[in-house]
Amino acid sequence: MVMPALALGFFMIMVDTTIVNIAVPTLAEELQADYVAVGWVNSAYLLTYASLLLLTGRLGDRYGARAVFIVGLVVFTLTSLWCGLADSIPSLVAARAAQGVGAALMTPQTMAIITRVFPARQRGTALGVWGSVAGIATITGPVLGGVLVSSAGWKWIFWVNIPVGIVALYLALRHLPSLPTTSRRLDIVGVVLSILGLGAFVFGVQEGPTFDWGTIAGPISVPLMIGLGIALLAAFLVWQRRLGPNALLPLSLFTFRNFSLANIAGASVSFAMIGIFFPFTIFLQTVLGMSALEAALVNLPGSLLSGILAPFAGRLSDRIPGKWVATIGFATLSTSIAWMAFAIDPEATRWTFLPAVLLFGVGTGFVFSPLANLATSGLDQRTAGAGAGAFNTTRQMGGVIGSAVIVAVLTSRLGHHLGGEAAAGVGAGGEIPADQLAAMAGGFASAVTETLLVAVGVLLLGLVAAISMRATHVEHGAPEHGVPEPDAAR
Repeated sequence: MVMPALALGFFMIMVDTTIVNIAVPTLAEELQADYVAVGWVNSAYLLTYASLLLLTGRLGDRYGARAVFIVGLVVFTLTSLWCGLADSIPSLVAARAAQGVGAALMTPQTMAIITRVFPARQRGTALGVWGSVAGIATITGPVLGGVLVSSAGWKWIFWVNIPVGIVALYLALRHLPSLPTTSRRLDIVGVVLSILGLGAFVFGVQEGPTFDWGTIAGPISVPLMIGLGIALLAAFLVWQRRLGPNALLPLSLFTFRNFSLANIAGASVSFAMIGIFFPFTIFLQTVLGMSALEAALVNLPGSLLSGILAPFAGRLSDRIPGKWVATIGFATLSTSIAWMAFAIDPEATRWTFLPAVLLFGVGTGFVFSPLANLATSGLDQRTAGAGAGAFNTTRQMGGVIGSAVIVAVLTSRLGHHLGGEAAAGVGAGGEIPADQLAAMAGGFASAVTETLLVAVGVLLLGLVAAISMRATHVEHGAPEHGVPEPDAAR
């Protein structure tokens, strides 16, 4: 009975990474802010979420995954109430940053609890449920947001979390087990270096297009922020190597071949999943004239199919080597986005994209749970939290980088096909009049096609990582905590 609480909590987290996008025009109008300011409503959430995952994974190891998950769930639910009560952009941004803290507290604990509670031969099935939640929530966010904004108002995209959070809290208090903890001293220096490094890097990448990759204020520039982030992260890795097994992120985790490759594959799929919705949704609304809700509903069949297939993929990865399940997923995902890219045309209809959307659902259904299983199969109770934190950090970083890179590439290709003014308008938040872009629909379609092909290239990197993994699978006599034999895991 541990899965309902974990699934509900994780569903809220993943939905809130995408649900705000559909409400951006409404927020700009009702809170009297420009698109750059409204963009921080999502950026603040992603920034605190991604920057804290390594720390919160270790907190689960030290204080107990159950306790940290429950604290995160309470924080997330209360800050959802705060988000809906906000009456200005600064207040909403502050609430979203706090909401990201709650999300970061919960996420590593979901994987850590699954890894430690379920025996190795059943873990794939459990992670199949986890994977279906991730796939459904990422695609469902815009659909749910469109329904709520259209029917009840933007505040309900946050307030809907409150009843769900209360139910999840009841289930967590009643069913989540108290697991053994470790007594290692918390790595304060590592915490500071990781938060500052990830924070600076994510800020630079996320906000690069906003500042045209130049000056932010005074001597502070986007390249300086990215460079500072990289330098601090390099110092963090040096410090972690010095601390060895007592580190916030034990680098010994990356001596396991499948763990390292699963992190690469996880980052690539998040890059594609979060990145493609920006150009595709703008194309549907601007060139094909769909409403926000209609554009969101185009992706609904893929979301439903992903939810149906993910548990099956998890069970399948209990029976055959998970790398082959993930390989099928990456091959299908790459094919679906390539199909979508070449189907982009001013004369297209919503039905034109149905085959690609359905293939996308198959791909996401077959990727998430096997990857999570492959990433955690070499972890025991001492490293489950740290490993889950590392896997989720790289996965989230892939999404953040994907969002920023896709915007930058789309802006560049629009500049090539339509001219600099159009490109600048889209980069600033899509404020080009619809009739102007519609008149240049052919050029816009070409720019979107070229942008989506970037996502295909990144997914091919994930495909190579999946193929390169060790072909291991669980036998009935395998260790309960998934500690593999050295020659199978390294």
